[in-house]
Amino acid sequence: MTAVSKNRLERTATAQWQGAFAHGEGRLSTDSGTLARARYSFPTRFGQEPGTNPEELIAAAHAGCYSMALAYALGQAGAPPLHIETAATLILEMSPSGPRVTGIHLRTRAQVVGIDEDAFVAVAQQAKENCLVSRLLNAAVGLDAVLVR
Repeated sequence: MTAVSKNRLERTATAQWQGAFAHGEGRLSTDSGTLARARYSFPTRFGQEPGTNPEELIAAAHAGCYSMALAYALGQAGAPPLHIETAATLILEMSPSGPRVTGIHLRTRAQVVGIDEDAFVAVAQQAKENCLVSRLLNAAVGLDAVLVR
């Protein structure tokens, strides 16, 4: 259940898992219903089988959060965007101690009137630093920002 108060917002998701690690499977759901028993498994996480996985969902959350942070920062700079598209690539590397997330790279393209390239890149960097998901993650977050004319 989502709880809202003056200073606090809670979002809840649930995961169910059945079976052994490599041969079982699970379902992910969110209170909003956007995810409703979405399937995930070893092959969807570490292979190419259709379904979702935690890393893909983190990347989606980061892309969405960053796009909103950039829209806000551009508006504050007096140049609200017409369009923003962001891709977040999460890097998962296998190491002797097991899988490890080693970074996320954001690639954003924005159509904005009334801002030059240098100012846009500065605002884009500020948005990366202030994005809630960027601040949450303990991985290197790279950024390529392109102003579209």
